[in-house]
Amino acid sequence: MRLFFRLTLIMALLLAVSGCSSKFRTYDGPAVTKIIVFKNARAMHLMHNKKVLRSYRIDLGFEPRGDKKVSGDGRTPEGLYFIDRRNPRSRFHLSLGINYPNARDRAEAKALGKDPGGDIFIHGRGNPAGLLVRDWTWGCIAVSNDEMEEIYAMVRTGTPIAIYR
Repeated sequence: MRLFFRLTLIMALLLAVSGCSSKFRTYDGPAVTKIIVFKNARAMHLMHNKKVLRSYRIDLGFEPRGDKKVSGDGRTPEGLYFIDRRNPRSRFHLSLGINYPNARDRAEAKALGKDPGGDIFIHGRGNPAGLLVRDWTWGCIAVSNDEMEEIYAMVRTGTPIAIYR
């Protein structure tokens, strides 16, 4: 009985503490003026002008080589974009939308007679499955949930993002 009481007390304390934490952090440092992604290096940098504020190891689409051309190709787009939306209820913890497809992307897909796809985000893992494999997204840029909380606090809608091979 005594063991049951202790375990119950520990569980109650853990639940109380976990309920106090929030995935929404605050940030009062220098503004992120640009995001730079290097796909081959699996690296993303949050920049303030020419200074790197933070760097992250990233996962990409399940077909990481090449530029995204059409829906379902598993590739992460390459080019200049901007953050166009924030999703606090993402199934991948938190997410920041990238304005893919832009006019160039739509024209390339149209020339192929295909749909360019969409819904490309920077997001967390959402669940432990992302830990098991590399490059598991459908074209998004993924980081850990903890890192996504930091990124979500630092990056504003309208921030440019350059994605390089």
